[in-house]
Amino acid sequence: MRTLVTGGAGFIGSHLVEKLLAAGHEVSILDDFNDFYDPAIKRANIAGVSDHVRVHELDLRDTGAVKELFHREKFDIVAHLAARAGVRPSIGNPQLYYDTNVSGTLHLLEAARATGIERFIFASSSSVYGISKTVPFSEDLHLTQTISPYAATKIAGEFLCSTYSHLYNMRIVALRFFTVYGARQRPDLAIHQFTRRIHAGHPIDQFGDGTTRRDYTYIDDIIQGVTAALHYEGPLFDIFNLGESDTIELRELIAGIEEALGRKAQINRLPEQPGDVPITCADISKARKLLGYNPTTRLRDGLPKFVEWFLQGSERRTSNAEHRTSNS
Repeated sequence: MRTLVTGGAGFIGSHLVEKLLAAGHEVSILDDFNDFYDPAIKRANIAGVSDHVRVHELDLRDTGAVKELFHREKFDIVAHLAARAGVRPSIGNPQLYYDTNVSGTLHLLEAARATGIERFIFASSSSVYGISKTVPFSEDLHLTQTISPYAATKIAGEFLCSTYSHLYNMRIVALRFFTVYGARQRPDLAIHQFTRRIHAGHPIDQFGDGTTRRDYTYIDDIIQGVTAALHYEGPLFDIFNLGESDTIELRELIAGIEEALGRKAQINRLPEQPGDVPITCADISKARKLLGYNPTTRLRDGLPKFVEWFLQGSERRTSNAEHRTSNS
């Protein structure tokens, strides 16, 4: 199958690309390599597959470029993972988030409709649940409010997907990801940021009293859910939670990183941040039943794996720096 992965050079996208290649897909990547974090990290993410994929460096906001790509390449499947991510930065720049996440998704759907795409996967987010008091979060919850522009763009993307599915009989699956972590995690996310700063002996910022809870989901489990959605034959439009259905407090997460690193954190305690939710917790019974989704990596096992990956990368960076110094 000719499969396009938008955001394919990012954290989750690069893992999905590798999985699809192993399954025999002909894979293309669409990524704009923006500077939200160092674009060199994204290029490194796909260095190992660069000879086996086509990389299209373009911006989803450019509707003409998106249309031209779809008509030229004739994809069968789109896995739409590209987005401006992050709750806090979306508050500072809501227009950019709307233009990329909402208009960009619309441009993809239009191109998919026009070229007869067989299946469209949309990466949504647990943030759409806002401050729901019904825990765990189920897909059939009636959602009436989001509390960040990022979350609002994700629920808008879901509604666009459901509309296109209804109007044009497109098979679309929306997947609500719950705090994904693992090798290649974005450097701005909590687990990566805390690990990096604790390892370097720098203080970390803890927003609130440390009792907020998150449903952390290991990357391998997320990828298993995404690939299962590629074979889903239920309703033309459907939504699934992909999480671990388990939560941990922020202060427990920090303690786990301390244990894995063998170092204590210096904690800078700050007020709670606008847009942050007190808890995320996925009801994954629907995904288990209909997708065969079966997360197997609990945080107590996945966190040491992440720290091991980080330390290996740290050793490589140190070695490369020493090599450059010795040759200068």
